[in-house]
Amino acid sequence: MELNPHQFLDALAEPTRLRSLVLLTSDDPLCVCELTWALDVSQPKMSRHLASLRDCGIVEDRKVANRVFYRLSPALPKWAKSVLSSVSEGARKNREFEEDRERLAAMPNRPDRALVMAST
Repeated sequence: MELNPHQFLDALAEPTRLRSLVLLTSDDPLCVCELTWALDVSQPKMSRHLASLRDCGIVEDRKVANRVFYRLSPALPKWAKSVLSSVSEGARKNREFEEDRERLAAMPNRPDRALVMAST
């Protein structure tokens, strides 16, 4: 399925999805629990937004043991990767996005990323 620019920009227009994508641009894969912690949102809300991003092909998921990890889809078109890269660059200067990164970095007992990488 080819990514529709309207769908892509609609996904970026929603704050929770945008904040998730900014984190995934620089730090993937991330578990639902990590995104929930970093964005300070409920797990059902986070899962709903991640499902929306997955359904339009922006992210992909991988279940490892009892966790679901998300990463940007490797099949994203070049133009979409470029947009995400530019948005992420701009987000580095924004306090809200910086707080998301700080909360993620401070999360206790983060899942072991090596387990995800080993299962690929």
